[in-house]
Amino acid sequence: MSNFIGMHCEQIQKSIFEAKFSPCLDSTYSMRDTHDHSESSHSHGHTHGAASFNRAFIIGITLNVVFVIIEVFYGWHAGSLALLADAGHNLSDVAGLLLAWGAVAAGRREPDARYTYGWQRASILAAFTNAVLLLVAMGSLMWEAAHRLHSPVPVEGMTVIVVAAIGVVINGVTAALFMAGREHDINIRGAFVHMAADALVSLGVVFAGMLYLWQGWAWVDPVTSLAIALVIIMSTWGLFRQSLHLLFDGVPDGIDLAAVDALLRSQPGVTEVHDLHVWAMSTTECALTAHLVMPAGHPGDAALEAIAGALQRDFSITHPTLQIELESHDHGCHATIT
Repeated sequence: MSNFIGMHCEQIQKSIFEAKFSPCLDSTYSMRDTHDHSESSHSHGHTHGAASFNRAFIIGITLNVVFVIIEVFYGWHAGSLALLADAGHNLSDVAGLLLAWGAVAAGRREPDARYTYGWQRASILAAFTNAVLLLVAMGSLMWEAAHRLHSPVPVEGMTVIVVAAIGVVINGVTAALFMAGREHDINIRGAFVHMAADALVSLGVVFAGMLYLWQGWAWVDPVTSLAIALVIIMSTWGLFRQSLHLLFDGVPDGIDLAAVDALLRSQPGVTEVHDLHVWAMSTTECALTAHLVMPAGHPGDAALEAIAGALQRDFSITHPTLQIELESHDHGCHATIT
């Protein structure tokens, strides 16, 4: 049992690391927009929205709602805290899918006079809310499991096995619905990894039921519940930390601010770079603002276009805004780049 849980934790951590909530890794030059600024005018790329996965969200949410009802009914009937724990987790999956779906819809809203960036940040807020819901739910389940360890109760092992096996199928099917988009959008990839991980968690509950039937160990059920909660907390913590970081306009993981600064300073005619800021507009788009000191004057739109292309190519920054100055001015920005 311990070997299985250890292997499972390692698989979950590897998947979350590979699909880490680091925006701007999958953006492409899908559109060409021109923006006028007081000091410079240039074109740069945007990515507005992802391919529609409405059908995948509808099917995935429906399947998981049905499965939550099944797990709660049979978990209560069989006296299995492991099934109830997994039901709580799958309920949070439904909330997570709803949040992700709502964020995708909000992100498609066009910018207007009140929201000049649109509602793209909804995807970051959805990820943060989903992480908080998961952490709170798993904390409650661990508390209940700890109490159950002191007073183990018998469970219906065969019921646990059958219901959890259904979970393996449902979570696997839901993960497959998002497989096609996992390479192009971090939100879709996150949904895929989460549901694939849930299939493994349900598989763990199947093994717990088999152990109970084999040895009659009543403590296996609460121990499995604790293991499930720990695995979920471990896999969720990175999402919580990173989404909180992005909500405070932190530089997204995967972008080296010093390297961005160096690229800008290496451009012909640039003698100084200041007021450099990079932040996530959403889970798929990043923005940059910077002042370039160029004593020879404005280099022309073609030069700015080349800089924008280099930022997109090297750092996947799709919304750069560059201000040209003939000499350095103090604008009150004292950020230190190391």
